[in-house]
Amino acid sequence: MHINFSKIVHFTRLIKAGGRLREFNFRKVTVDGEEIFNADTVDDRGNRILFRMQKKDGKWILSPLQILPQWITENEDKFNSEIEIGIEEN
Repeated sequence: MHINFSKIVHFTRLIKAGGRLREFNFRKVTVDGEEIFNADTVDDRGNRILFRMQKKDGKWILSPLQILPQWITENEDKFNSEIEIGIEEN
């Protein structure tokens, strides 16, 4: 019997977005053989916002077809660098 173990990669980062410091939670999952990061945070009203990041051309980008607030989309480069740091630490 063959058992396959995979390490769970998850981490939290504080990132300034939308004029304030916000907590972003990242969790790596594999979907159809592709590694992606599910991320979540809350808006000013306390509503949870979920989004995905996928790797394209060596860079983590927001998955297309997501309707997200501007303060998330304009910080895509910050998310990329924080994901790379989180991967190295785990």
